[in-house]
Amino acid sequence: MVGLGLAFCLALLGTAIVRRMSGRIGLIDMPGQRKVHDKPIARSGGIAIFWAIGLPMLMGYAGTFFIQMPAIRHLLPASVDKYVPGVLFDRPLMLILFICTLGVHLLGLIDDKKALSAIPKLAGQLFCAALLVGLGEMVEPGGFRILTVLDRQLPGGFWLSALASILWIVLLTNAFNFMDNMDGLSAGVAIICGSMFFVAALIHHQFFIAGLLLLYIGAAGGFLVFNFPPASIFMGDGGSMVLGFFLSALTIRTTFYSGQGRWYTLFMPLIVTAIPLYDLLVVSLVRLRRGRSPMQGDTNHFSHRLTRHGFSKKGAVLVIYAATLACGLSAPLLALVSSTAAILVGAQTVAILLIIALLERVGEHTQ
Repeated sequence: MVGLGLAFCLALLGTAIVRRMSGRIGLIDMPGQRKVHDKPIARSGGIAIFWAIGLPMLMGYAGTFFIQMPAIRHLLPASVDKYVPGVLFDRPLMLILFICTLGVHLLGLIDDKKALSAIPKLAGQLFCAALLVGLGEMVEPGGFRILTVLDRQLPGGFWLSALASILWIVLLTNAFNFMDNMDGLSAGVAIICGSMFFVAALIHHQFFIAGLLLLYIGAAGGFLVFNFPPASIFMGDGGSMVLGFFLSALTIRTTFYSGQGRWYTLFMPLIVTAIPLYDLLVVSLVRLRRGRSPMQGDTNHFSHRLTRHGFSKKGAVLVIYAATLACGLSAPLLALVSSTAAILVGAQTVAILLIIALLERVGEHTQ
């Protein structure tokens, strides 16, 4: 829990600092046609979020060199020493994750400073995702790849797995980017999703991944203090894309299925992130139906549609929090239950999404 508290405090302090600096570095979100705020607000919170995760990672990476020293390792209690080999094994992958997340963060800051068109932005996301998968493969086969079971079951299975991994990373990166459309929304949903994956990591005894998830939750939580409605600062793409990218990488590192056992645990990430993915899908379809690019912003997100149904902005955010929790709460149990119970968990998620979709059809909800 030390990581959780450290990341929270770093994000809290960092957000307060960058909020004061936003005017000098040109990261101010002005009111406009697609905006839900009516006054200029700092858009630099992503800097605090990234470094609240990144600084502890760098500190931990540096610390691994010390714990290898016989004199220091001899002082470690047996309960801690037994995890040292695993930490040392994962150390290169942690550095790769930091570098690639930094790339996504910088891409987001560029977009926050001077809005990028859809193609360069998507190309940058694809490059960072491909770099993560490629570098991870050089360090450890399947380091940042999903569906590695395809390697030995299909011709070209490795390439299918690599492609699916890149697409999953970009999909979740954009899902959280799309979610950043109302005060407190993306950060709060990130905390809920991160908490569900944290439980799953503990169930699978992946304590290193659990530690990184605590940094993620703490960073989002520290920022949310300033971002919960009414927000005094926004995270911008430099924060929302980091939240999606980092979480997608950790979902890949969490061992859900490796060719044996409960194959349906593969669907756990989809269930936990069902609400962000639902918003991404619906908004993209609405835009395509109107002949617009899915990457072109508008006010047809789930949260916007809720406000047009009469909810306040804070109320809409809380509804989406509750829906995210309702979908994801049972997902970590997939590693422990029978196939019949897993079907019920999946059916519950589909039912929740169906209820949302049906209720949204009552009255006009798009603009």
